[in-house]
Amino acid sequence: MRHIILISCSMFLLMSFISVNDEYFPKPKYPIADPDSPIVSLGRELFHDPILSKDSTVSCASCHSQYNAFAHSDHALSHGSADRIGRRNAPSLINLAWSESFMWDGASFSLEAQVLTPLTAHHEMDNSLDTILHRLRNQTKYSNLVQKAFGESPIQTKHVLKAIADYESTLISRNSRYDSMRMHLVEFTEQEKKGYVLFKQYCNRCHAEPLFTNGQFANNALPVDTTLNDLGRYAITQDSAQIRHFKIPTLRNLLYSFPYMHDGRFKRLREVLNHYAEGINMHDETRSIKHLIPLSSHDITDLMSFLHALTDRTFIFNPAFSTKQYPQRNQ
Repeated sequence: MRHIILISCSMFLLMSFISVNDEYFPKPKYPIADPDSPIVSLGRELFHDPILSKDSTVSCASCHSQYNAFAHSDHALSHGSADRIGRRNAPSLINLAWSESFMWDGASFSLEAQVLTPLTAHHEMDNSLDTILHRLRNQTKYSNLVQKAFGESPIQTKHVLKAIADYESTLISRNSRYDSMRMHLVEFTEQEKKGYVLFKQYCNRCHAEPLFTNGQFANNALPVDTTLNDLGRYAITQDSAQIRHFKIPTLRNLLYSFPYMHDGRFKRLREVLNHYAEGINMHDETRSIKHLIPLSSHDITDLMSFLHALTDRTFIFNPAFSTKQYPQRNQ
């Protein structure tokens, strides 16, 4: 039994380092930092440190928990400093190096710029850059880390943004059962194959393989939430054709990144699929989905089986992403 456990752990570690087959995985659009670099080490510490928030209660990891695929599951809407409730569900931080825009509405066009917004937003971390720098400069840990990372001190805003962005660039998920299938290491079950066919027929245009997002924006015809009245991409572009358009999220690690949609309205994956099969808002003139998707209950079960194959547990439990060591998990 002990030998079996050791073999399982060894296989877990081996699978974490399988390289990407360039024939099916595209080249990134943003430089991927060396996970062992001192800049990433600094970024990892900053990402998990609540000192960045005004009341020192909220870190980046508070809304982007590794155990939730760098999303969160305890609230439909994000909670920030002073427990203020935001207007959106925190998106999962997966494969960001392949993105050209960030956030649900695409307000940021670089990883560094994306870092800046939550630090200062009132309903998120609600801090000022001057306060953040003052706090960090008074901690020996950060003085040492920034000197090692950048060869200069004291820490500056550019160091904070660069370090967190580089850390986020290393959050790469590409070791799911789907990836093993693409690399001819495993074969799908019959149910997964049926789900895969349905996915390619109905879902792949927006959730394009292998990133499972095309990086664009769409209105998926949700019933309008008149309380939040979130106009999505329109608030950035002022283009009326983009009212209630939101960035299409990746489907990787869906089992961990619930609740779903920009406002977290669905707690279960089957609810999401039922929406496309029978719940789209046909009265929304800016919707991207024009018709219901003809999915039977059996189709939905098959499709869910395929979507489960996008789970990458070596990503969820990768100790390199955390400031603490997680226990080893079997696949």
